[in-house]
Amino acid sequence: MPPRTAIIIGAGPAGLTAALELLEQTDVQPRVFELTDDVGGIARTVNYKGNRIDIGGHRFFSRSDRVMDWWQKILPLQAGQGDDEGLRITYQNKSRDVAVDDGEGADPATTDEVMLVRERVSRIFFNRRFFDYPVSLSPDTIRNLGLFETFRIGLSYIKKKVTPDREERSLEDFFINRFGDRLYRTFFKDYTEKVWGVGCSEIKPEWGAQRVKGLSVTTAVLHAAKRIFVRDRSIGQKGSETSLIERFLYPKHGPGQMWKEVAKRVEEKGGTIEFEKKAVRLHADGNEIRSVEFRDEKTGEIETVEGDFFFSTMPVRDLVENLEAEVPPEARRVAAGLIYRDFLTVGLLLPQLKVQGEARPGMPKGLVPDNWIYIQERDVKVGRLQIFNNWSPYMVAAPGKIWIGLEYFCNEGDELWTMSDEDLARFGAEELQKIDIVNAADVEDSVVIRVPKTYPAYFGTYDEFDVAREYLDSIENLFLVGRNGMHRYNNQDHSMLTAMVAVENIRDGVVDKDNIWAVNTEEEYHEEK
Repeated sequence: MPPRTAIIIGAGPAGLTAALELLEQTDVQPRVFELTDDVGGIARTVNYKGNRIDIGGHRFFSRSDRVMDWWQKILPLQAGQGDDEGLRITYQNKSRDVAVDDGEGADPATTDEVMLVRERVSRIFFNRRFFDYPVSLSPDTIRNLGLFETFRIGLSYIKKKVTPDREERSLEDFFINRFGDRLYRTFFKDYTEKVWGVGCSEIKPEWGAQRVKGLSVTTAVLHAAKRIFVRDRSIGQKGSETSLIERFLYPKHGPGQMWKEVAKRVEEKGGTIEFEKKAVRLHADGNEIRSVEFRDEKTGEIETVEGDFFFSTMPVRDLVENLEAEVPPEARRVAAGLIYRDFLTVGLLLPQLKVQGEARPGMPKGLVPDNWIYIQERDVKVGRLQIFNNWSPYMVAAPGKIWIGLEYFCNEGDELWTMSDEDLARFGAEELQKIDIVNAADVEDSVVIRVPKTYPAYFGTYDEFDVAREYLDSIENLFLVGRNGMHRYNNQDHSMLTAMVAVENIRDGVVDKDNIWAVNTEEEYHEEK
């Protein structure tokens, strides 16, 4: 009997995790088909003249012991993490302990195959000043806001706490219930509307529940108070809300390094990965997919590929549109109404920034310590600023140079999306000059990267998504995994877990797919399940 085959659409974190797990846990041979010319999806790393760009910023941190262990088996942890507190990194899971102390682990000075341990610094830039993220009741916050505005925010929060919660019909309701109206309007509303291009009142609250989870003013204050007495120096940081973690793992050359290594292992174990292949038609017979037609984006040739199992990480809207089957009209309507937000990064190379931080060994003079900065200013379109030196100094080709990424949220075909690369680079530099972060004349080089369908939106027909999901789940050998595959704003660890659970279902003969959808819906899902 010939070996069973799994056709995997997409070589991002979910698709590649599925491929490697199939090879290690089953007799199913994976064939991966990727639309672009590289692996990693939105977790790929773009190399521009030796300067590397992380699209969107990817902290390698998870509540899942399984995912943390999985990553470290691909790329070992960095050795020699001692500091003034005599740091010892210890990561616990059911099968083994991973301890890295001085003299153990991989040395990034001598090998590229290493995961760095990075300190997390994220701040909000508002009214030309820096604020902690999440916002804390620190002396700097009070000074930057002013006593009167701090009092008004505090009064608004207290008022909210002594009144019944609003019914959470929108993301606006979600934020106000947790932070009060004044804090919501100061630090959440404008940035969130930059991301999505619509008002918070039009977005479903599930996005907040998924991204913010247990974060509130109370948890932020308690976390800050706890840090005065005890600092959790472990990698797992089990006692911290995800939004409040203080350290994370990061591949020496960015997230794409992880997925290139995974792709290499998939091929070494007998799987295949083909690039620039677009899924244009899926053929179904009853409640099973039989084959997929892929178009070669270089030659235009069509190849029909048969398989026993099918994993889709492509956007649900495209999947249903390309599905040759008797799809219920309501499922087609819902899928066609799903909306996506697109994304572009403008990379700028500079000798310095106007905003200055304290001197740090190995970093350009005066470079601020942030991994990324949330730009809350209302007079510019840029939403977030990444400083790639602070993710990993090895992301920057020339010592002493500063390599930053300006993140813009847009819609494919709009004014930003269609602007020329040269004009976008000039526009971005001028925006940062306007808010006193850089001098536009200092820019030495630039690059623009456009990424379509980066964010599945929680509006449009999203509130009816279960109609499409129920139909697609009824196709027994089709597994929806990953961010766009499930139309869910997953982090890469959650995308990986959906693939892992799907592979387990194949291995164990489980037909019900509810356990795949349960990933990232319960805060402690990964520990309990």
